[in-house]
Amino acid sequence: MPSIQEKFTQFFGHAPSLMVQSPGRINLIGEHTDYNHGFVLPAAIDKYVQIAFEHRTDGMIHMHAIDLNETVIVQVHPLQPHTITWVNYIIGVVAQVQDYLTYAVHNKETLYKLNEGFDICIQGDIPIGAGLSSSAAVESAVIFALNEWYALGLTKMQMALMAQKAEHEFAGVKCGIMDMFASIHGEANQVMLLDCQDLSFKYYPLQLNDYCIVLFDTSIKHALASSEYNTRRLECEQGIKILQQTYPAIQTFRDVSVQQVEECLSLYKDTKENINPSSVTTHQSLISTKVYQRCKYVVEEIERVQLAVKDLLVGDLHAFGQKMFATHRGLSELYEVSCPELDVLVNAVKDNEHVLGARMMGGGFGGCTINIIQSNEVENIIAQVTEQYHHETHKKLHTYQVKIEQGTHII
Repeated sequence: MPSIQEKFTQFFGHAPSLMVQSPGRINLIGEHTDYNHGFVLPAAIDKYVQIAFEHRTDGMIHMHAIDLNETVIVQVHPLQPHTITWVNYIIGVVAQVQDYLTYAVHNKETLYKLNEGFDICIQGDIPIGAGLSSSAAVESAVIFALNEWYALGLTKMQMALMAQKAEHEFAGVKCGIMDMFASIHGEANQVMLLDCQDLSFKYYPLQLNDYCIVLFDTSIKHALASSEYNTRRLECEQGIKILQQTYPAIQTFRDVSVQQVEECLSLYKDTKENINPSSVTTHQSLISTKVYQRCKYVVEEIERVQLAVKDLLVGDLHAFGQKMFATHRGLSELYEVSCPELDVLVNAVKDNEHVLGARMMGGGFGGCTINIIQSNEVENIIAQVTEQYHHETHKKLHTYQVKIEQGTHII
């Protein structure tokens, strides 16, 4: 990427005082489990968002997106969600910091400085809509910069939670904590097992030996806010409410077994009605086939992640890869967030002896598959899959070989 410092100086006419780099993320296994109190296994990668920052004194925020060649200027107070999506990733974080300074620590002096405004430039090489959490990288970079510049004293987890809340309130996406967590907490050559129930986490070295991570991009650009992501979340909330009526001890999906989900379906199998995803109010003790499928996938995936970590600890990459394939089947058949293009990509490699595992990654309905491929076969497999993908979908395949790198940091 071109120097963010040079781009900022060229656009604003003065140099920035602070520059931050924030990575995209992959998630090896544990999909759609973060907002269901499960486990995830993400890592930060060598695709980044960079921001450059300088303080203002006129109460305005001047934002320039280099890659889009778009500029937006807003008053720093009061802030409201904007019609331009990328703007919300910045001002949503600012709003969280304003609330923190106003209500949590009652720091009027720092709030006054923040409300004087700032200039910010943003650029990146994270593919948009590919399921690599470019939005979380922006939010993570902004909260990291504000924490540094205004000496807020936030922990990394506090920053991740504030970035998540910004996405909820300004972007309108009820995402889990994983994306921001991974972007901020990432370490080179380490994956992170995050418990999304209590937010405890542990680093594990990822030793791929003769294998590497390759992403296959469907070139379908999904927007989570307009997809069925939020619907799946509501379906899972419905599922828990229904399960609790039969098993009152259940608090979250961590307390649920597949047998309990199946018993609940059997109990109400004569009911054909589907849960209305627009409401989380349960009027009847029933579990529809759709909600049953969502619950079954989540319970199985929570267990699968824990077993996959054990595979890594003993160096059994083959067993780990098989669990990736199993996750994709669940996402496609039970959770129904895959699409024909993603299924084509996974099916293209599932019987290849040089591919340990593959699955769709991210919110779904497009984006990437993540593949663990023997390093000396990467070029051959990319060529084969590219041809097959074009033949079956008439779309162009984009591929990225990624490395696991450091999380959000000052540059």
